[in-house]
Amino acid sequence: MNSLQSFLAANPASGAGAGARLVPAGPPRRGRVSACLAAPPPPPTAAAAGPPARARRELSAASLAVIEDEARYLVGTYKRSRVVLDSARGCKLYDLDGREYLDMAAGIAVTGIGHADPDFTRAVAAQTGTLVHTSNVVYTRPQVALAKRLVEASFADRAFFANTGTEANEAAIKFARKFQRAARPDGAAPPAEFLAFSNCFHGRTMGAVALTSKAQYRDPFAPVMPGVTFVDYGDLEGARRFIQSGRVAAVFLEPVQGEGGIHSATQEFLRGLREACDEAGALLVFDEVQCGLGRTGYLWAHEAYGVEPDMMTLAKPLANGIPIGVVLVKEKVAAAINYGDHGTTFGGGPLACHAALTVLDKIQAPGFLAEVSRKGENFKQLLRTKLSGNLHVKEVRGIGLIVGIELDVPAGPLVDACLDAGVIVLTAGKGNVVRLVPPLIISEKELEHAADVIRDCLPALDVATS
Repeated sequence: MNSLQSFLAANPASGAGAGARLVPAGPPRRGRVSACLAAPPPPPTAAAAGPPARARRELSAASLAVIEDEARYLVGTYKRSRVVLDSARGCKLYDLDGREYLDMAAGIAVTGIGHADPDFTRAVAAQTGTLVHTSNVVYTRPQVALAKRLVEASFADRAFFANTGTEANEAAIKFARKFQRAARPDGAAPPAEFLAFSNCFHGRTMGAVALTSKAQYRDPFAPVMPGVTFVDYGDLEGARRFIQSGRVAAVFLEPVQGEGGIHSATQEFLRGLREACDEAGALLVFDEVQCGLGRTGYLWAHEAYGVEPDMMTLAKPLANGIPIGVVLVKEKVAAAINYGDHGTTFGGGPLACHAALTVLDKIQAPGFLAEVSRKGENFKQLLRTKLSGNLHVKEVRGIGLIVGIELDVPAGPLVDACLDAGVIVLTAGKGNVVRLVPPLIISEKELEHAADVIRDCLPALDVATS
């Protein structure tokens, strides 16, 4: 049990809300887990006739054509899994050949309320028929309503909307430097450096990638933004020494690291950073792009620690797949930002903001977050039981429905085997962690199915290392 889990065992989540109970629209198909479907699954294509394949998947000519065109026409920035997804319902994905997959990735922790949620679909359709884009030279009701909702549900006083998590972090970088400059009207040189931590991930644009610890993300594009120092995640004394140097504009960290391998901060660490920042006049920025908005069983991951930041960045699940990012800030930061200091053409558009309001309705419904906490704890215990005794499994960790399985070997062969068996999972850390971030609406039955498939696919690790 890690430090956050120990803390939460003594301070359980109150559960700020409960989503509507999702019931399958009809009897589940034989051999398939359909407990969280919000609508009937699409009919299988002719290619999917017969029992679902559990051996190595053979791709149809139609799927191969898509893969070949991708290789010809797209810049090669992604090493994609060999599957062409075509539709989705609830917690299930369907490929072009009609095969069904349990989604334990949620588009990298994005589709928190699942796929094709009826309320979400209706809200998006209604907004597309009303107003999709205007730019930020005018007011729109969805943007103002979403800002109000986020401020009232958080520590913050104001919001700035962007399109992605990396854009939100870029804005936070600029806001931190402008805040420090405004705090020194006498013209004295403001602190302009940043502190980040090992295993962190804050994005891929030039400022955000400079804050990201993995050298392979930074080195091909050097020189990136200078002035960033990395300290080991959890090393309070090392962080405190650097903050006290007086050179730090802001400290960036994820309360629960996702890409870095599902590592949770301790309460002592976050409280110590808060105190050090207050003493030195530095800002504390929590990146909750992946761990926020219900993923941990709390609306905000930092609520578990009782520590508030000066700024918080959000993105992934906020509009359930429609691009949106946001920086939430305290008034002292907002007061330093003037007209023209920052901007965006698409950020905070009416479509994305209206979609996000629907997502918040679901996540903040009574009992929803308590269910996420309960399902997440049960899932971790289930994995520990089912995977116990396998020599490759070092640890199962996480909080809520952000769960990692650390292995002593690369996780790629296991990920591939799970895909062939109809379950989509991710990697994290140094490639040796299986990352499980399913839709928050996932059922206990589906989680048990995922655990069974992962257990049954573990021999793929032996084949890969033999």
